[in-house]
Amino acid sequence: MDEVRVVLVDDQQAFLRALEAVVDETPGFTVVGVAASGESCLAQAAALLPDMVLLDVNLPGIDGVETATRLMTSDMPLVVVLLSTYDEDVGERFVADSGAAAYLTKSAFSSEQLQEIWARCALP
Repeated sequence: MDEVRVVLVDDQQAFLRALEAVVDETPGFTVVGVAASGESCLAQAAALLPDMVLLDVNLPGIDGVETATRLMTSDMPLVVVLLSTYDEDVGERFVADSGAAAYLTKSAFSSEQLQEIWARCALP
């Protein structure tokens, strides 16, 4: 399997570093881009053509839910995972509203979760 190319999106540097550490330690995954806003995420996704986007819900400018909606309605075949501190039930509404593949709380994000979501949602 080729490496899964991932773009990370969060406006908090500390969490971006934590996301990057988890992705880096996950076999078969590599970070190809980092963004701090929805607008930057959309530009990076178009330029880098990642396989997966890990996307914070609360972003300046275009929020994560709207960014996910735009990504999911584009022609890019990718898996979008929304992340936040909200409870799972709130996160599931974000998934339903945006068409994202999954929602994880930031505290639950792990290498195992990343692999499980990819195995369940990856495009053929």
